[in-house]
Amino acid sequence: MDRMHFGQHSSSQFNEALESIRNHLMEMGGLVEKQVVDALEALLRADSGLAEKVLQTEEKVDQQEIQIDEECARVLALRHPAASDLRLIIAVSKAVSDLERIGDESAKIAAMALQLAEEGESPRGYVEVRHIGNHVRNMLRDTLDAFARFDADKAVEVAAEDTEVDMEYRSAMRALVTFMMEDPRAISRVLNIIWSLRALERIGDHARNIGEQVIFLVKGTDVRHISIDQMEKEVKKP
Repeated sequence: MDRMHFGQHSSSQFNEALESIRNHLMEMGGLVEKQVVDALEALLRADSGLAEKVLQTEEKVDQQEIQIDEECARVLALRHPAASDLRLIIAVSKAVSDLERIGDESAKIAAMALQLAEEGESPRGYVEVRHIGNHVRNMLRDTLDAFARFDADKAVEVAAEDTEVDMEYRSAMRALVTFMMEDPRAISRVLNIIWSLRALERIGDHARNIGEQVIFLVKGTDVRHISIDQMEKEVKKP
């Protein structure tokens, strides 16, 4: 999308409405990104206070989702946007849904952190949590940056990162399942790590989804359910 032509309308109210929607999406993204960071730290440090903070933030994330959805619906009803403006509304609406789900996954990690704080640390899995956690944090940051900048190339990079996260997740699962078979006494605590890793893998999926909406916004092409190579070709088309 040529940002020189984006949001430039004779109606200043229309311009302000579109800019408000984008700004609120970025605000929600920042809050959700903080949730992910805090949930990871809570798990790695067995910090029950920080875990409770993540759970409490979930209500604010839900409220922001509702607010942005209402803004999008209001613009659709009153302005009947077309072309790039309509794509922006659609992309924001779908991205908001993925952000809310990332918040949900962060809350799941926080809940696992609380259980581990009560039961004692898991004997295995923290290295994998830190590694995959840092990976998906970067994905989320990059996909939000891509949305802010209308950067389709960066969005493709996020999608490629998701493929790597999936591979890392499967490798971690194999190692942890093998460990539980060798030491059944640790099953309960290791399972908390496994559910946390599953939540992190899902966060990566949602970050990719947001990146796909960036490509839709910029190129007008639906790139869901296609390979990375095909996605790159779509982005490079004039």
